[in-house]
Amino acid sequence: MVGRVQRSEEQRGSEKPSGVLWGKNGIPLALAELPELPPPSFQRACRAVGLDGGRLLALCVLPPGQGSSCDVGLLAVFADDARSLIGFVRTKLVAARSYPALTVDLPQAQAFERELFEEHGICPEGHPWLKPLREHADLLPRSEPDAAARPHPFFRVEGPGIHEVAVGPVHAGIIEPGHFRFQCHGEIVRHLEIQLGYQRRGAESLLLRSSPARRLVVAESIAGDTSVGHALAYCKAMEALGSMEVPLYAQAMRGIALELERVANHVGDLGALCGDVGYLPGASFFGRLRGEFLNLLMELSGNRFGRSLLRPGGVRFGLGAEKRKEFLDRLTRAERDLKDTAEMTFDTPTIGSRFEHTGVVSHELAQTLGLVGPAARASACDRDVRRDHPFGIYRFVHVPVSLVDSGDVMARALVRWLETQRSITFLREQLAELPELALSVAGATLRPEAIVVSMVEAWRGEIVHIATTGPQGDLAGYKIVDPSFHNWFGLAMALRGNQISDFPLCNKSFNLSYAGHDL
Repeated sequence: MVGRVQRSEEQRGSEKPSGVLWGKNGIPLALAELPELPPPSFQRACRAVGLDGGRLLALCVLPPGQGSSCDVGLLAVFADDARSLIGFVRTKLVAARSYPALTVDLPQAQAFERELFEEHGICPEGHPWLKPLREHADLLPRSEPDAAARPHPFFRVEGPGIHEVAVGPVHAGIIEPGHFRFQCHGEIVRHLEIQLGYQRRGAESLLLRSSPARRLVVAESIAGDTSVGHALAYCKAMEALGSMEVPLYAQAMRGIALELERVANHVGDLGALCGDVGYLPGASFFGRLRGEFLNLLMELSGNRFGRSLLRPGGVRFGLGAEKRKEFLDRLTRAERDLKDTAEMTFDTPTIGSRFEHTGVVSHELAQTLGLVGPAARASACDRDVRRDHPFGIYRFVHVPVSLVDSGDVMARALVRWLETQRSITFLREQLAELPELALSVAGATLRPEAIVVSMVEAWRGEIVHIATTGPQGDLAGYKIVDPSFHNWFGLAMALRGNQISDFPLCNKSFNLSYAGHDL
């Protein structure tokens, strides 16, 4: 799986941004291959990639090298979906620890740059507003004794009739903590600011400090409802760095688990959306069916959330012929009930009246913000890692991309329903043709001084894990980007111009992870 940089004939023959190294999903590169640009050239190269259609996947600090302790390596990673390529742009920051901000030209960088400022003291000069991303006070400059006592710098809308509504971070029920502050004129939301950070666990540093056996447990815990997705991203990264070829049987089992996780969560979201508008038949039936798919996931792994199924090199468990027949029978029954429930729900007039034209995110705005997953595809953004950067079983099996163009709650519900149907078709095909091969291969030493980007299309959208190794092949750096990191700002924009009473419905139509954002 180790490979050199890939360049297509189109790239060699056209004017491409200079200083960018292009690679592939899951193909490691030597760190020494990454060209190093001065900060102004770094900003220009990133801007050129963005204007050329690239999407920002991550912006992160590289692990310390052998140079001065004042030097900081900064890496921007882009996706070129049309060419199935990943672009790397690197710079070195010296004592000043600053560079020209990317956010001015690439708004999708805003949260990444706030994170750099908050976590590493790196200043993106010209950023429109370096408010805290996860901290609950303006902690900069940190040297001031009263810095921690400052209030969070919330944005305020001024004018006659404007009032403020604060919700959370403690909510009714068992949902995760997050603070939502609405600036309203009457019932209409003019601005929503979302303050997170209550779920900080230090997942990236914990993963680096853990033993190899423990790291997979950490990866499965990044976002509890996406255990398979994050575990797969971690395993892909380790397999690429260790030059491990995963057996086809294990690749198929991983795909089955990933699609079951997608179906269970999409079905659960459809039920929750019904509950938010008081449509109790849909809430009850979808809720029961979510349990059916979680139980099927338990048949694979012994856990309803798919934990302990994956391991670097393959999977721990398989399905025998008899178990597969039972599995298919249960899947067929659940699919039949699911179709009846979905038809009943989407044919109900009250569902249409509440879902349509609520929480609209236009195609242009979704592209600008870099939204991913169903939230992006509901605004006609044609992107899906399974097709654009295929991995594992998806290199051999195509799952059609589900697109809707209205960008509202109904669109996000329809994308979930379409993806559920296509995932079930995938499950049926794979279970019928599952080859009898080895479950896994043995682990191997990681390639030294290398970097790999591992992308997985989980149910919320693309997961990105970036792993780097040191001179001895030890894991030196690890960056995690959950799809929620891209999409929370999309929820804030979706509320503008809507009634505040529509917030629970809009929020559930995105159903983002607090823990995945906070890490």
